[in-house]
Amino acid sequence: MESAIAAAVATAATDKDAPGGPLAGVRVIDMATVVMGPYAAQILGDLGADVIKIESPNDTVRIGVLHRTPGMTPLNLNVNRNKRSVALDLKDERERATALELISTADILITNMRIDALRRLGMDYDSLAATNPRLVYAHAQGFRPDSDRARLAAYDETVQAASGLVDLAQRAGDVGEPVVLPSIFGDKVAALTIVYAALAALVHQRATGRGQHVEIPMVDTLLAFNLVEHLQGRVFEPPMGPTGFPLSMNKGHRARPTKDGLAMVIPYTPQNFRDLFAAAGRPDLAEDPRVNGEFIDSTRDGEALAELLETVTPRLTTAQWAEVCAKHSIPYGPVLRLDEAAEDPYVQGGRLLDVTEHPTEGAYRVIGIPLAFSATPASVRRHAPLPGQHTHEVLGELGHSEAQR
Repeated sequence: MESAIAAAVATAATDKDAPGGPLAGVRVIDMATVVMGPYAAQILGDLGADVIKIESPNDTVRIGVLHRTPGMTPLNLNVNRNKRSVALDLKDERERATALELISTADILITNMRIDALRRLGMDYDSLAATNPRLVYAHAQGFRPDSDRARLAAYDETVQAASGLVDLAQRAGDVGEPVVLPSIFGDKVAALTIVYAALAALVHQRATGRGQHVEIPMVDTLLAFNLVEHLQGRVFEPPMGPTGFPLSMNKGHRARPTKDGLAMVIPYTPQNFRDLFAAAGRPDLAEDPRVNGEFIDSTRDGEALAELLETVTPRLTTAQWAEVCAKHSIPYGPVLRLDEAAEDPYVQGGRLLDVTEHPTEGAYRVIGIPLAFSATPASVRRHAPLPGQHTHEVLGELGHSEAQR
């Protein structure tokens, strides 16, 4: 099976002699569950790292209704590619010793286990650094380990709430009930943060020979992410106004109806508005004083102008608006229906949803790598493995005998 996986490449990087990516030669141990940690490790694997996933029994990412083989769910296929899977039960003393031996060979360890559990297992940073001082130890959990919330279970919904995102979504939508974004937003933002934090620590490790402990609290990460634009008037002390970025909080900040569908037509500048009104056959609206100042006052006029826009955008088709917006540099984007994404020309052009053949699962769509390196291209070299698929292989690399394996 391994030879079949090595031979099958899921993206454009089909040349087996292609460079291994910018992280070739880096070893990552993925000792995380669900999405946040595994997604971070998958990205490092796409960039060329040798990622070994230590799978304890019953990882929830392998549980789901949609599968051809038990455990090979869509989410698992997405976040566990470019990894080798080693099945080890960390509660078993002998298998935990093997896991510790494997971690001693790593450059980076990613885990989202709670700190108390890690200490009980002898897998906290201090314990592991004693035998592997080069280790970059990336630990992520919902709340800071030194806070009074450290032991709270954290899921994406609770992180969205604790980071202010639920409040922002409710205020922007002007709805009575709290709103949770329909995306595991906190997990994925934290995953990207794990990636850049681990890479920064890896640069330090290469320069000094020393690793370090990197802590990534999900709530802190997402709160800082949200406040970049939304802190607004609370930047100043005393405050000069409320939180909330006016443009994003505008009730009319949405896709517009066209003659034959929907399009995201978002004029930002006064000139954008004037050009848009003229193209829609309403040059009289271009005389409106609200679109003839130095800038658009989103706080005062944003909602009224949004309503005005919706009276003119149905005059042209989606394709016509695409031409108008391109001509006048008006921000524009088509509304992608996810069920139709695989047939979208832009998606096809970027090979973002190619069909490939999994050795056990058959034909499936692989989410493409959304970046390009001119010298060390990233690639999908391995399909997501079956649970424990590479245990025999990896333990052999550690020098374990056939009987031990």
